[in-house]
Formats: sequence, structure tokens, C-alpha cells
Amino acid sequence: MREAFLNLWFDEDGQDLTEYALLVVLLALAAVAGIQGLATAISSTFANAATNLNTNT
Repeated sequence: MREAFLNLWFDEDGQDLTEYALLVVLLALAAVAGIQGLATAISSTFANAATNLNTNT
């Protein structure tokens, strides 16, 4: 029984899948952070344009 647990402990067959999953999660978090920053910049640009249109008319 002890040998079976040691074999499971040192087995590296599922390691690649875990690393790829962590990489995908990291990329998704970076994409969400980037999109939020872009959304804020776009919203600010449209708000400035609306303000300029309202004050010039």
C-alpha cells in the first residue's frame, strides 16, 4: 500500500495538464484586466466628446 502511494506521489503524468490550465487562467485574467482598462478609456473618450458637443451648441 505504501508503494502505491509513493508511485502516485511521484507520478508526473497529469502535470502538463495542470500547467496548461494555470497558463490559460493567467491569460484570461490578463485579458480581463486589459479589457477593463480599455473600457474605461473608451468611456472617458465618449464622455468628453458628449461634453464638448453639449457646450459648443
